[in-house]
Amino acid sequence: MTQQLLTPIKVGYLTLPNRLVMAPLTRARAGTTHVPHALMAEYYSQRASAGLIMTECTMVADDASAFIAEGGIFSDETMAGWKLVTDAVHAKGGRIIMQIWHPGRAAHSGINNVLPISSSAKAINDSTHTLKGKLPYEVPRVLAESEMPGIVELFRKAAERAKAAGFDGVQIHGAHGYLVDQFLRDSQNDRTDGYGGTLEKRARLLLEVTDAAISVFGAGGVSIRISPLVAFNDMSDSDPKALVKYVAQQMSARKIAFFELRHDQHDRPAEIELANIARTNFDGVLMLNGGFDQASGEAAVASGLADAIVYGKLFIANPDLVERFKQHAELNPLDMATLYGGNEKGYTDYPALETAAA
Repeated sequence: MTQQLLTPIKVGYLTLPNRLVMAPLTRARAGTTHVPHALMAEYYSQRASAGLIMTECTMVADDASAFIAEGGIFSDETMAGWKLVTDAVHAKGGRIIMQIWHPGRAAHSGINNVLPISSSAKAINDSTHTLKGKLPYEVPRVLAESEMPGIVELFRKAAERAKAAGFDGVQIHGAHGYLVDQFLRDSQNDRTDGYGGTLEKRARLLLEVTDAAISVFGAGGVSIRISPLVAFNDMSDSDPKALVKYVAQQMSARKIAFFELRHDQHDRPAEIELANIARTNFDGVLMLNGGFDQASGEAAVASGLADAIVYGKLFIANPDLVERFKQHAELNPLDMATLYGGNEKGYTDYPALETAAA
């Protein structure tokens, strides 16, 4: 039987040799300077056999850290650091795009020395790690409508730097309760101006940021990620079906490279329903992400529910995931203790098949 995941696919400007896509995965290895380095280049290049690599969420501003040690794309130094990564991936024949991101209210003054920003004055009902220890999330400063063009410009400049650093495209992070999602979903956005109220106004920031990225890369180098059912960071939406339909239609009109729908397997029937809505309303490459293994990924592609599958934890533990799927080989177990921060342990030391067999 044909292994659908191992067949090529055209995605925007790129032709992917397979349909296994590496998810954006926060690993917090960049340090407090947020400048990528040789170890990060090794980590990404080890996974260059993926059809496509997406980087960890990458800061569009120097005061927009939520994880203390994530990578940034806000300066010449961060841009040069990422050039090490893209050169290493491309040298192995890989393809890599950058996920550009602002955490909004998920940031903290204990990391950035400024209050976080958001669509509305609602804090996340939880706590977070800061440079001053674990602290409750803060009530964010509400962005004025006059500030919104400046936010869009941060993303445009990030896209410009990503292009200069050698990336093959960018993804807009519109998921998981970060800034773009804080405008998109109505549990957080209670605005009554041009960026709140109706779905069209709540989606305005996402669309403006997407258009800004398209102005840099062209539509074939731009993608988005949304997560209408994911409750992470205290988020929800009253009508996720309408949200997916509208966003899918808008992105289809823009002819972006691909649309990633992120879920967390809490309500499989609802997730399948949203995927079908996206499929019906987006005339392009649809990628699904959330809890897939080889068999379920194959089934989703074979059925036409998705064009490619985005894998996260499996790519962390298996740099040669594509080859392992090809051979139906055993997978390395994931070391949860080394996911965030630290050094090469649990980062670049997962064995490839030939090493594991030795």
